Amino acid sequence: MPNLSLPQFFAVALLPLLFAITVHEVAHGWMAKQFGDPTAQRLGRLTLNPIKHIDPFGTILVPGLLLILGGFIFGWAKPVPVTWENLRHPKRDMAIVAAAGPGSNFLMALFWGLIAKIGLMLGAFSWASVPMQYMGQFGIEINIVLMVLNLFPLPPLDGGRVAVGLLPGPWAWRLASLEQYGFFILLALMATGILGKIIGPPIHMIERLVFFLVGL
Repeated sequence: MPNLSLPQFFAVALLPLLFAITVHEVAHGWMAKQFGDPTAQRLGRLTLNPIKHIDPFGTILVPGLLLILGGFIFGWAKPVPVTWENLRHPKRDMAIVAAAGPGSNFLMALFWGLIAKIGLMLGAFSWASVPMQYMGQFGIEINIVLMVLNLFPLPPLDGGRVAVGLLPGPWAWRLASLEQYGFFILLALMATGILGKIIGPPIHMIERLVFFLVGL
């Protein structure tokens, strides 16, 4: 977003970022509860209070450093615990639980698109017009990035868990066995620029879809 100082950027980005990660994690826990696993609810994680979901390293330190350095913004929240044995149909239900997070980010992108639209409609008649537009724009971008990134079919990302739930047994086991290396694979793909080339086109395509749906 042009013409914003770093403090101004933090001011408009903080709320959309916190809601993006909070709603994402709550969506996992809420969906798990629908399929019979109350673990997240028992641990107090079905809440929109961001403090319950913040990981000091992944939510604050890493994204903050990347933002200051001007790099690709990447981070994570504390994962909502899911006890897969409690699920009625563990393999299928776990895939749906995993997909709920990215799905919530798409809905949040639409919400922030409406905020940007309202800000645009207010125009010069309100002091809140420009902040709402910037906040809405960042909310759209961060939620779509989180959605597409998390749908990448690599455990422990949500897309990897969805793929494990959809693939036949032997293939699912092979993919699931990559989970212990998934974070390092993801970092390597980011460092080499390969990840950006893979997820860039769908990010831009979904952004255009959101702009169209909300009339921006």
